Formats: sequence, C-alpha cells, structure tokens
Amino acid sequence: MNYDIFSRTAPAMPKPGKGTEIVKLLLSQVSKGMQEPILPMTLPALAAHVSGAEFKYPDNKYYELCGQMGHLIGPSGIGKDELHDLVEAIMRSFRDHDEEEYKKLENWQHVKNTKGDNKDKPDRPEVAIWFPPIDVTSAAFLQNALGLEKLGGRTQYLNLPEVEMVEKMCGGRKNVSVMVRNIFDRKRVGALRATAEGVTGNPLIRANLTFSSVPEVARLFYKRDMTNGFFARIPFVYKARGERKGKIPRKGEYDEAFLQKLDEYLLRLDNCKGRFVVKPLNKVADQLAEEMASLADLADDDVLFELSHRSIISAWKKAATLWILNDQTWTRSIGEFMVWFCYYDLWSKVKVFGDMFKGGEASEDDSQKRGPKNMLDSLPNSFNEAQLEAIRLEFGKSKEGTKHQLSSWKNRGFIEYSSETGLYTKTEKYLKMSDVRGKM
Repeated sequence: MNYDIFSRTAPAMPKPGKGTEIVKLLLSQVSKGMQEPILPMTLPALAAHVSGAEFKYPDNKYYELCGQMGHLIGPSGIGKDELHDLVEAIMRSFRDHDEEEYKKLENWQHVKNTKGDNKDKPDRPEVAIWFPPIDVTSAAFLQNALGLEKLGGRTQYLNLPEVEMVEKMCGGRKNVSVMVRNIFDRKRVGALRATAEGVTGNPLIRANLTFSSVPEVARLFYKRDMTNGFFARIPFVYKARGERKGKIPRKGEYDEAFLQKLDEYLLRLDNCKGRFVVKPLNKVADQLAEEMASLADLADDDVLFELSHRSIISAWKKAATLWILNDQTWTRSIGEFMVWFCYYDLWSKVKVFGDMFKGGEASEDDSQKRGPKNMLDSLPNSFNEAQLEAIRLEFGKSKEGTKHQLSSWKNRGFIEYSSETGLYTKTEKYLKMSDVRGKM
C-alpha cells in the first residue's frame, strides 16, 4: 500500500514525471497550497472533451469517460474559487460553442414572437449546451441531455460553486441520489419526458459534474445517503485549513502562452475516438483492488471496502484521461497518479465522513476518531489475541470477529503466529509497507 488513508495528513501528490507533463501545466498558475486539491477536480472538465471513446475495464465491459464527478471540501476562504478559474480556461471552446447555440434559441424566440397566434410558428431548433449555467433547472438539464444525444452524444459539464445547487439541477433533494447514480452509470432517466414543445424522450445521461462546499454543509448534504450508492459514486477532495500564515497566496494568470499550450492537449481529447484496451491501466486497477481489500481487512470495515470499488473506477477514468493527454501512451507516472487519486478520495471520505459510515453524529473534527482505523497499527509488534480483542472493542467492533481478522491478516502476510510463545508478530513485509506509508 502506497498511502495511509488513516493518517491525519492527506496523501502527498506524486511529482509529475514523464507522461504527466500536463499536470505541470495545469498547476502552473494555481497557488502552491491548492495544487493537490485542484488537480483531481480538473479531470472531469478535461474528460468532458472526450466524445466517442470507450475503454475496457477489468470487468470486460467498455465505459465512456463521462460520469466523472468531484466534490471539493474545505473551510471558507481556503481557495476553492481557484478551481473556477482553471475550469474556465479548460472550457473555453465549450463556451464558444454554447454562444452559437444560444443565438439559435434567441433567433427562434424572436421569429416565434413575431408570428403572433399564427399556426405556422417555427419548431424549436435542436440545441445542445455543452457547459450549462450553474442555475440550470432539472427540466433544462434533462432536455439538454436529450439534445446532446440527438446531436451526437456529447457530454455536458457543470461546475457548481455550492453543492446545494445539485438539488435544483435534479429537481429537488429527493431526486439527487437517483440522478447522480444515473450520471455515474451513464443510464437513461428511466421514464419518458415531455417538454412544453411536445418533445418526448428518455435521454442517456452523459454528464460530468463538480461542486464545492465547506465540511459542515457536506456532512449535512450526504447524511441520509451514506449507504445507497450515491455517496460512494462521488470522489472527494478535502483540504484542511492548515497553519495560520500571514501571506496572501500567489496565483498566476491564464495568459495566451498558457492557453496555447493547453489547447494542444485539449485537441488530443477532442480527437480521441474508438474503443481502447490499455493493459497497464487495468493492471493498476487490479493492484488497487487487492490493496483496498487489505485496507478493509486492517480496519475490518465492510463499508470502506464497498466505497473503494467506485473509488477505483473514478481513478481509472482519470488515468485514462491522462493517457489520452499523453498522446495515448502509458507511463509509470500516469499509474502513480491513478493510485494517488484513489487513495486521496478514500482519505477524504474517512477524514470528513468517517464517523458517519455507521450513522455517527460527531463533528467533522471527531469524524476520523470514530471512523475506520488500521487496528494492526494500534498493536505492538508482537501481541496476543486478547490485545486485538481489546482494540476491537475500543473501536466499536465485536469480539466475535477477532479470530477471523487474525486469519485475514495471516493470509495477507501481515502477521505470523508462533505456537511456542502464543504471540502474533508483524511481518517484515508489513513493517516495510508501514515505513513506506510513513514517508509519503
């Protein structure tokens, strides 16, 4: 395991290397303290440029790169607005496209109004907005999905500055969970839809979505959806306030030189078509699946294990986007970022929501204390069954699961048992793994 999701500090971002030069460019104008949380949040915007490409996941199914989401969580004034500036640079071509679409609607509305009550009013033109406004309604969002499908199946991207705006987009709080699941899974809305113009349809939801909030709002927003699949489908990025520093963060400018370089990369996304099997990408996904099972065994936490499944898929899609940006060439650095994306998401979930995995009501500061824990790290290098049993009870686990947990740890090579002493001892493999995590 490369990172410790139970640590109080966030997993450190890998240094960009060969094949991830785009990371250096994307972060070149972002203030130093916001670079790590901003990077994962830009991938949904970048992936929205990909249309007509599918990638084969290790489950042997092909997936498009739509359905990517992200929730940036941090205290007020932390710098979350920097995401908006970078997103606007990435989505310039979308803005240009949408301006022409809005002109079509304006011209149609003008002609329609001049016709009075005549029956020869023109039909509403087919339009598709790629970067809808932040105050989009549910009806407009679904009608736009229908237009996007009819005009080629593009992905619409929304960047909402507040998570509560999702409720308006989904038609109310009760509909958020279903809509987000449809977005992640690229499903149809499940029912015929009628508009004022008589258009009906059941659009396939191709959308990428990012939003932001403070921790308190995030905890309240997801409180009732921790186990229905909605929460698991959202990759999170948490940024703590950190030390008080009397320095104003230095942000750069997205000048013409930056935009020119960025456009060269965006062209690769726009031109990517077809079906792809990227074996190194899937190899990392398989490795992550094994690591996530080990993490869940260390904490003896089924919820953590279930959450990890979709964390891997989200990280896999991000890495596929980086693969396209690197001219469809895999490098070790892309794999390192894929691993980091996955761990950063899970760390953020544990840090902000850990106590809520099982219905806790603690504050954000207490969430990690009551959330999943690596119980093996809480034990001495040599220990007996009774000591683990005590740790389990301290962490709210049943003593009946002690023997099963010891068996899981032995099978994974984390501990060895001595019949002479009756003690379990952490293996060199586990100690080296812990040492690596401690240095990250």
